[in-house]
Amino acid sequence: MKQLKRLEIIIKGAVQGVGFRPFIYRLATELNLKGWVNNSASGVFIEVEGTPTILEQFLARIPQEKPPISQINSLESSWLDPVDYTSFKIRHSSSGEKTAIVLPDLSTCSDCLQEVFAPNNRRYLYPFTNCTNCGPRYTIIEELPYDRPHTTMKSFTMCESCQAEYENPLDRRFHAQPNACPLCGPRLQLWDQKGEILAQENDALNLSINALKEGKILALKGLGGFQLLVNGRNRESVQQLRQRKHRPHKPFALMYSSLEAIKQDCEINELEEQLLTSPQAPIVLLKRKNHLHLSPEITPNNPYLGVMLPSTPLHHLLLHNLDFPIVATSGNLAGEPICIDEKEALNRLKNIADLFLVHNRPILRPVDDSVVRVMAERDMIIRRARGYAPFPITLNTHSLTNILAVGGHLKNTIAILKNNQVFISQHIGDLSTAEALKSFNQVMESLKGLYDFEPEIIVCDAHPDYLSSQYAKGQNLPIITVQHHYAHVLSCLANNNLNAPVLGVAWDGTGYGQDQTIWGGEFLLVRDNNYERIAHFRPFKLPGGDKAVKDPRRIALSILSEVLGDTNQIKLPFLETIESKELNLVKQMLSRNLNTPIISSVGRLFDGVAAMIGMCQNITFEGQGAMALEYAIDELKTEKTYPYQIKGINYPLIIDWQLIIEGIIEDNLQKISKQEIAAKFHNTLVEIIIDIAQKSHKKNIILTGGCFQNKYLTERAILRLRQEKFAPFWHHTVPPNDGGIALGQIMAGILQKK
Repeated sequence: MKQLKRLEIIIKGAVQGVGFRPFIYRLATELNLKGWVNNSASGVFIEVEGTPTILEQFLARIPQEKPPISQINSLESSWLDPVDYTSFKIRHSSSGEKTAIVLPDLSTCSDCLQEVFAPNNRRYLYPFTNCTNCGPRYTIIEELPYDRPHTTMKSFTMCESCQAEYENPLDRRFHAQPNACPLCGPRLQLWDQKGEILAQENDALNLSINALKEGKILALKGLGGFQLLVNGRNRESVQQLRQRKHRPHKPFALMYSSLEAIKQDCEINELEEQLLTSPQAPIVLLKRKNHLHLSPEITPNNPYLGVMLPSTPLHHLLLHNLDFPIVATSGNLAGEPICIDEKEALNRLKNIADLFLVHNRPILRPVDDSVVRVMAERDMIIRRARGYAPFPITLNTHSLTNILAVGGHLKNTIAILKNNQVFISQHIGDLSTAEALKSFNQVMESLKGLYDFEPEIIVCDAHPDYLSSQYAKGQNLPIITVQHHYAHVLSCLANNNLNAPVLGVAWDGTGYGQDQTIWGGEFLLVRDNNYERIAHFRPFKLPGGDKAVKDPRRIALSILSEVLGDTNQIKLPFLETIESKELNLVKQMLSRNLNTPIISSVGRLFDGVAAMIGMCQNITFEGQGAMALEYAIDELKTEKTYPYQIKGINYPLIIDWQLIIEGIIEDNLQKISKQEIAAKFHNTLVEIIIDIAQKSHKKNIILTGGCFQNKYLTERAILRLRQEKFAPFWHHTVPPNDGGIALGQIMAGILQKK
């Protein structure tokens, strides 16, 4: 007995719902150690007795052999006197401070998939098969610790076989909270548009498969909400989906049955393949091959396809019986959040979907599909949702203050700070409809409730009219307002574990500036807890405000009037598409400064140039003009640029685009290809970055904002910055667009409290 010692271990991180306790049980029993392990609201607690040599071996093997989808953020151990444990047990969960990490929903693992398609297995063709390595997590958990009574599976009583798996520490379904089978688990139903039941279980699945083959639109209740599905090769059906969903141009995502099927239609590299087959299973943007047998309406005038593989057994079962990829888009009307309840879906989607494939496992919170794009040989999350949220960003600083950040207006996410971890919500969307605002409030309360979080400070965007900012002002809490582009830069800093000083290049469509104008072409010198606007693009007028955002010809007219004075002097083709009444109205607005906000946005400059050269006359989704210009370049390799001027001696310097526009006009009149004009425009923007970087005398350069979703712009900027001996940093696990704003707001809150 004198040789025995007791080791107390506290492990925090993503260690619940991943098979961590059975792993500890197996490791302890293999080493003949005695004691116990349990879940608490803050992590996994272990007490184990044995000889010091064996205990040290046990401790060393935990991080080496832990379950692959787990993540250890901290492991604390202390030596105690033994208390004579006689066996090793898995104890019931305990309560305490809620700091354990809730795992995101994970795609179906290979073991479960094998069972689903094995005729002799009791889960054969069962669409809700899962284990500790896969299945729903975030979408079903009500509170911590992660136990079945705290999930939406609590109403499903396990049968004897499932209960035996659940209680067996050597089984991979030990304490798999969503564990179920055809006898005791959730079930499928197929409804018509009135909610009448047409079929159940396998019959519902088979009728749904036939409906997709017939070209019908199917509303599917998935893991984190409803999706709208249709045959990706049926042009008429895809057109119909666009019409019914009021989504004329924004690309649709495609779901393929296998990686091999994707490779037939798309170019794919090793990293993109890893992303597609990862437990997160996001939508990945891939370069499409020519001569595809797909409806051109899926991604109009777009050389990329957003593709994904099935992420649940239900999706696998659907695709297994189809010889075509399916459009899989969010189950909502444009601008609204996705539906998560079948009754709600029936009401909101009845004019879109022909049939509804539903089930009776409740979804607690809406989680859309994540979108990822590979840039500069690294993955960049464009939309952070299923598979990634609410996994935290760990900061290299601790805060004793609970901070809530409410994000921006477009691509909204919220975030909470507890200790040194920022928990960012899933993508919520644009806060422009009553449904979206309702979802914003629900996600807010859900995330706060999950972690027993009571904010002490609330951080919001400086724009007074954002609904998120108005929410903040109604909470009776100390408020910190943060300039939009400063938040962008701080977000990228946090995502790269980088400290100031840096030069932040923050380019996007819209952000409220300190001078009450609209910013968006910013160079911010960020120091420890403040910033200086050292350069920006020459401002121009935005005739009609939001109307110009949707009709970029107005922006083109505004820019031309700045350059030429009188647009009658020149005959560009896009001018012929504007009715004379509209043309005269915009000219009057510009000459009289009526409803013409001042803007310095690179995003709007992209829109104006796209309209000017006849590439994008009307915009139906954010970024459409910039995407058109990026995709116009295609495979062209050129170093050509347009001239530009940087004016001023003192900060802020003004980047004058007049010579750029004059060059574009001349190229357009000379019938230079749109491909070359687009490439020269991008190249010029990159040289402007280099120019200001050199003037800033800062080595670390941050690339952030929605404009840096542009692959050509981002990769060329990284290349040129490196050539000029700068150190570029860009986004990775947090989006560069407004989906990353909340993280930056949290950082601003921390800095202001210091």
